[in-house]
Amino acid sequence: MTPVAGAAPRAVIDTNVLLDCWVFDDPATRPLWLAIEAGRLACLRSADTEAELADVLRRPLFAPRLAARGADVAVLLARWQAVAQPVARVFAAPWGCTDPHDQKFLDLAASARADLLVSKDKALLKLARRARRERLAIVPVAAAVACLASA
Repeated sequence: MTPVAGAAPRAVIDTNVLLDCWVFDDPATRPLWLAIEAGRLACLRSADTEAELADVLRRPLFAPRLAARGADVAVLLARWQAVAQPVARVFAAPWGCTDPHDQKFLDLAASARADLLVSKDKALLKLARRARRERLAIVPVAAAVACLASA
């Protein structure tokens, strides 16, 4: 991770990681979300990534979990919009993902010159070595938390 000196690292956060933060309350993601809320990580979003997040959060499968946590989809989406900077122009990344549903995260990260793409998706994580050549670290949550702790 090589952000501009003094600036928070720029990051793209995969939908599944946000689900772990908000729906599943995964303890491993708490430090990441706290860093995001504190502005220690500058998150990025695009129309495509935001549409996927909204679609997934509205799935009936998650309704009982969200209700049990007193979470409202509209509030969660507004929270995300408040902490994640929109990127209006997104272009194709120089690498293709084997899972076409995950390509939008690569495209956003490459277009915005993100420092990190935080994911638990195997198809994205497999591209880490190639992406590193372009100064993008594709990392799981634990690695992102470790990077933030050492910064």
